[in-house]
Amino acid sequence: MWTADEIARLCYEHYQTRLPKQGKPEPNREWTLLAAVVKIQPATDQACGSANKPVQGDILNDSHAEVIARRSFQRYLLHQLHLAAALKENSIFVPGTQRGLWKLRQGILFVFFSSHTPCGDASIIPMLEFEDQPCCPVSIRWANKPSEEASGNPETPEDEKKYEDLGSPVTKKMRLEPGIPDGVAHCQSLDNQESGPVPPTVSSSNVPTQELATVAGRAPSGAKVVDVYRTGAKCVPGEAGDSGKPGAAYHQVGLLRVKPGRGDRTCSMSCSDKLARWNVLGCQGALLMHLLEEPVYLSAVVIGRCPYSQEAMRRALTGRCQNVSALPKGFGVQEVTIQQSGLLFEQSRGAVQAKRADSPGRLVPCGAAISWSAVPEQPLDVTANGFPQGTTRKAIRCLQARSQISKVELFRSFQKLLSSISEDKWPDSLRAQKLETYHEYKEAASTYQEAWSALRKQAFGSWIRNPPDYHQFK
Repeated sequence: MWTADEIARLCYEHYQTRLPKQGKPEPNREWTLLAAVVKIQPATDQACGSANKPVQGDILNDSHAEVIARRSFQRYLLHQLHLAAALKENSIFVPGTQRGLWKLRQGILFVFFSSHTPCGDASIIPMLEFEDQPCCPVSIRWANKPSEEASGNPETPEDEKKYEDLGSPVTKKMRLEPGIPDGVAHCQSLDNQESGPVPPTVSSSNVPTQELATVAGRAPSGAKVVDVYRTGAKCVPGEAGDSGKPGAAYHQVGLLRVKPGRGDRTCSMSCSDKLARWNVLGCQGALLMHLLEEPVYLSAVVIGRCPYSQEAMRRALTGRCQNVSALPKGFGVQEVTIQQSGLLFEQSRGAVQAKRADSPGRLVPCGAAISWSAVPEQPLDVTANGFPQGTTRKAIRCLQARSQISKVELFRSFQKLLSSISEDKWPDSLRAQKLETYHEYKEAASTYQEAWSALRKQAFGSWIRNPPDYHQFK
């Protein structure tokens, strides 16, 4: 049986020894987060898939570590399905009971690792009186301005200029679509920012004495909850919203949120929300569900050393969906194991801040995202601002300016997989109609879409969805 520290150590060692310097943070100036999917199988070596909207689907519109890791994992699953279709015995998949469908070999499990708690609901962590601060407080502009929304991301003006260098595709805004029920918000472009729990910058004399009813009035030890760590993730339209009051009442818990960031809201849902969704729908996505008998679920989530609350993690990842029912066969709310490791990621914000001490200059998040998948061709993928690192403005829209884990490239890999399989061996969902666009293929995965519809109706009614025209590429 694995332990949380073993999972963390495996991911840290892979990052340190098997990934090149390209895309890693600049020492003593930048920090980053690490996320991975680790395969667990009996009596064999373990594999680690690590990672740290325009209509063409060629830009990574969300570069948070958890999302990069999941996309890298999907790339790995595509490769394994290629092996299965070619009747290779080393594939993790074996034939299912229905024509054209596959299932995981018995005994194979997947553990999700993140060096930090996911942004959003899981990062709203109770802070107890007299509690030692697990990381250095961050000075936030909005600390004395309740009307402003939180942004835990210490992004500098220089970072903003980097986004502008690639032009309009990298300015992601939220707008409400006229005529859409319930004020559903859609996005126009992308966001590439990271943020986790941020200690509130409130002096002890201003901390209210009332107990926090929305998270926990008292810890099991009896200590009073006097405040909560802030998340820069902002409530989506249609949710109740945060009170913005100082101290423990600042946040409402259990709400859907979008990613942190300054300026206009993004439309990428928080990592807490996405992990909760994957815990019901699986990590494979709609496309791969065409070829799978059952969703590919995570058996456990492990978090590295950082501000942490087991209660908050459980609430965010499973509690909000625990009453969801009437799901299609094979789908269900998973009782995922949640654990924390005591090992610190050496390039996390807290670790870098401690090392640099009084060094001049501002500590900023790394502008690149590293993806690694256990696949034979181009396993490493390094991006910045949604494109392969080093992409110039002139090269945007060229084939070489696509990340291996962009929607269009994953779709291309899926189509290549289908072309390697005789049509008479395709599953019924792909034989029933002629499909062309990414959107059509996703919508044709009927059991997945039925499960997603049930989840939205029963738990995530305010979830922000991209308009269909964003997925019309072929």
